[in-house]
Amino acid sequence: MRYLLDANTYIQAKLQYYGMDFCPGYWDWLDEKFQTGEVGSIESIGRELKDGNDELAAWAKARTPQFIKHHDEDTQSVFADIANYVMQNDFNPGNRDKFLEKGDPWLIAKAKTLGATLVTQEATVVPNSKKVKVPNICAEFGVRCITTFDMLRELQPVFLLETTSR
Repeated sequence: MRYLLDANTYIQAKLQYYGMDFCPGYWDWLDEKFQTGEVGSIESIGRELKDGNDELAAWAKARTPQFIKHHDEDTQSVFADIANYVMQNDFNPGNRDKFLEKGDPWLIAKAKTLGATLVTQEATVVPNSKKVKVPNICAEFGVRCITTFDMLRELQPVFLLETTSR
């Protein structure tokens, strides 16, 4: 995989700019890019999406193969390094614990082992922040981290407008 997507990229796309009801082309494009091995995510992120009770949860449940396994030895080793780093730094305990409970550290670890780019809608915070944020942890571990829009600019899909009469 060249790009691994964070849960928030799917959620924000559905809720805002690529709603499944008015921009199905985006979701078809994700399917296509998974088939070519360019875009996907990991099982933990898939579980987060499937926990919902909406069209995104149904979409994710129908696409289990797009959420790759991430408990291989190399990924576990990087995950342990990430967890140790987070625990040894002066992060807000609640934020730290929430970060470690979710798929984010596994996503970063898998991106590191694959040499993939991590795609998230999280913003970087200042270095002395008490918040644990995906882009900051990616930077600490040498993982390239970009937004959904950066990924789209790099992969250059074209979503065409089709009008329907109602």
